[in-house]
Amino acid sequence: MQKIRSPRAAGAEARSQALPAERRKEIAAAAAKARWEKNRLVKATHGSTEHPLVIGDIQIPCFVLEDGRRVLTQGGFTDALGLARGGSMVAGMNRLELFVSRKKINPYINSALAERFSNPIEFITPSGYKALGFEAEALHDLCEAVLSARAAGVLQTQQLDIAFQCEILVRGFARVGIIALVDEATGYQRDREKTALADILERFIAKELSAWVTTFSADFYEQMFRLRGLKFSSGNVKRPQYFGLLTNDIVYKRLAPGVLDELKRVTPRTEGGRPTAKYFQSLTTNLGYPKLKEHLGAVTALMKISKDWPQFINTLNEHYPRHDMTPMLPMDYDQKNDPGEGL
Repeated sequence: MQKIRSPRAAGAEARSQALPAERRKEIAAAAAKARWEKNRLVKATHGSTEHPLVIGDIQIPCFVLEDGRRVLTQGGFTDALGLARGGSMVAGMNRLELFVSRKKINPYINSALAERFSNPIEFITPSGYKALGFEAEALHDLCEAVLSARAAGVLQTQQLDIAFQCEILVRGFARVGIIALVDEATGYQRDREKTALADILERFIAKELSAWVTTFSADFYEQMFRLRGLKFSSGNVKRPQYFGLLTNDIVYKRLAPGVLDELKRVTPRTEGGRPTAKYFQSLTTNLGYPKLKEHLGAVTALMKISKDWPQFINTLNEHYPRHDMTPMLPMDYDQKNDPGEGL
C-alpha cells in the first residue's frame, strides 16, 4: 500500500528540494544537533563524591553543572531532611516526590517546587557517572514549606522530627548566607580558605543537631509496648497518644521537684498549643540531660525485669518515687481503674 502524505508534508518536501544542496545539508545538521542536545545529559564541571557538603553528620554530594545550576544528589537531599531511603513507596515516584504529595505537606508546596521533585535532574559527574539530583535552592524551599506546615499545626507526630531538621538547616543556611554577603562586600572572599563557609555551617549544624540525638531508645518503647500489652514494631514510630502521659509520670516527674512544670513552661508551642520541641531538649547539658539518661537506663532496666505494668509501677514507686507523692512501701498495685490515661 502506498503511504498517503498530508499536503503540509508534501509542501515541506517540495520546498526542501528547491533549496541548494549545501543549505539542505546545513538544515539537516542543525536538526541533528538539536536532537542530540535534547537527549544529551548535562555534565557537571565541578564537584565530586569525595568532597561533599558536610552538615553535621550528614554528607551531601553536590555539583555545579555546565549551565551553572548547583545541584544536590537525590540521596543526599533525602538524608539532609532525615527521610528514610527505604520504606513504603508508590510505583513511579521518588522519595521526595512522595513526601511532598502527602496531604499534610502538599498544601504548602507550590506547583513549581512539586514539578522539580517530579523530574530529577539527570547529569554526568566529572568522573563520568550518571547521577540524579535537584537544584540546591529546592532544599531551602522545601524546608520553608515544612516549617509553614508545622506553624499551622497540621504535621503528624512522625513529621515533626523532619520539621526540626528543616529548622536547623534554614537557620544554618541563613548564618552562612550573611557571612558570605559580608565577605563579598569586603572582598574577603578572595582571601578566605576555600572550605571556610562549609566549616562554619558544619560547626553550627553539629552544635544544633546535638539537641536532636535519640534520647528515648527503641528499647525503652519496646518495653513500654510489652508491659501495656501492645504489639511493638521497630519500623513504626507512631505510638499511642497516652504514652506521653505515661512518660511524664515514669520519667519527668521523678527527675527532680518541679522539673516537668518548668519544661512545660519553657518548651516552645504552636498557636494551637502543641509543643514544637521535646521536653528533654530544654534540659541543661551539664546536669539535666545526663541525669535524664541515667534515669532512663534505670527505668528501662526495671521494665525488663517486670512481668506486667502493675509490677513495674510498684517497683518504680519503691525505688524512684515521684516528687509529688509520698514514697510508697512495697504493696500490690491495683490496675482496675488504670486504662493508661490521665496520669
